[in-house]
This record gives sequence, structure tokens and C-alpha cells, in this order.
Amino acid sequence: MSGAQDFIPAGATIDRLRAAARACTGCPLHEDTTQTVFSKGPSNARVVFVGEQPGDIEDRRGEPFVGPAGQLLDRAVGEAGLDPHDIYTTNAVKHFKHRSTGQGQRRIHATPDAADVSACRPWLLAEFRLLAPHVVVALGSTAGKALFGPEFRVTRSRGVLVPWPASAARPADFGPVDDEAAPRSVYALATIHPSAVLRADDGDAAFQSLVADLRLAGAALLA
Repeated sequence: MSGAQDFIPAGATIDRLRAAARACTGCPLHEDTTQTVFSKGPSNARVVFVGEQPGDIEDRRGEPFVGPAGQLLDRAVGEAGLDPHDIYTTNAVKHFKHRSTGQGQRRIHATPDAADVSACRPWLLAEFRLLAPHVVVALGSTAGKALFGPEFRVTRSRGVLVPWPASAARPADFGPVDDEAAPRSVYALATIHPSAVLRADDGDAAFQSLVADLRLAGAALLA
């Protein structure tokens, strides 16, 4: 698995990264997907959401968080009082990992492993070198591990604002190229993935807990 580094253009903008990522063959996941799903939102957004990977609908449409989990996330963003136009959304893994089963070859989500995250990590690093958010929100366990390391557990870390990039848990290779140009108060926050809300036995309670976490992200914008 060679990884994505060789596909990242020098002097890239977010738009150039999105274009270059379409040709990425840095890991086997590209072999059985429709397309790379990179990101959406403005590069000057104050809030960055990092999810796990695209799902089936995202893979077909080429845009992150446009399926049922994305629609739920949109509702949570609205209830939390965040401005959707001030959010940049991406995933730790840019291709849809899945298995096919049954007649018609229905595609079933498969959780990315550490090798998948590592192979795609250069894209995430390249994005963060161009972004200067006030708040970074990790949506779910895979995103949390991609941002904070393999020991991260969303069950014990969710809903807690930590300094970004000053957090000791933050990988040293994340963050703007020029830290002096970064906002003075930058935070990271982990929460559950919207798909976990869809699977929860008590969906209403899980949804409200997601909204509560996103409200913390909104409060950090005022810090």
C-alpha cells in the first residue's frame, strides 16, 4: 500500500487537492468504488468536520455526508445553531470501503482499518495545511483516531473541548504551516458519528447528545 503522498500536487489549493484526489490510486480501496469523495465547504470555514469515510450514496454522488447520516448531521447542525456555510466537511478516508453480498451485489459498509487511514492520511494533512479553523470536530471513532492517534476512544473523550493545536494528543504533523497565522484560540472536539445515532436504540436521546456536543463547538467559536 503506497499511500496518497505521490498524488498530492505542490502548491495546492483546496480545489487543486479535490481535482488531484480524483486520480488517487494510493490504496486498494479505489479499485471497487465509483469515485474519490473529497470534501465540501469553503477553505476559510471556522469549523471543520472530519468523518470516517463516504458511504454508498456519497460514493455515487461524489460528495461527503449527503446520505441519511448527512441529512441527520444537517439537522443537528441547525439545532445546534451552527452556520452550515461556515463548515468544511471531509473524511479520514476518501474512498468507500465495503463488501458486496447477495443478489444484485448490494454494497455493505466496512469500517476502515489503520492501514486505510494511514494510506489516506496525506490528503488530510494537506487539507489541514490549507485550513485555519477555530474548531475541529471529529465525528466518530475512525476520525478521532485519525486526528488524535490509535489510543483514542470516542466513548471516553466525546463532548470535551481540547486545545488545537496545543493538545499533547494532537499529532505533530497537523496544523497550519504558519502557526502564528492561526487563530489564537483553536479547539478540537470529538463526538459520535451521525450513523451511530441512526443505529441507536434510543435515537432521540442520541440525536440530542450529538446536538449538545455541537453546541459546545458553537460556544468555542465565541472563545
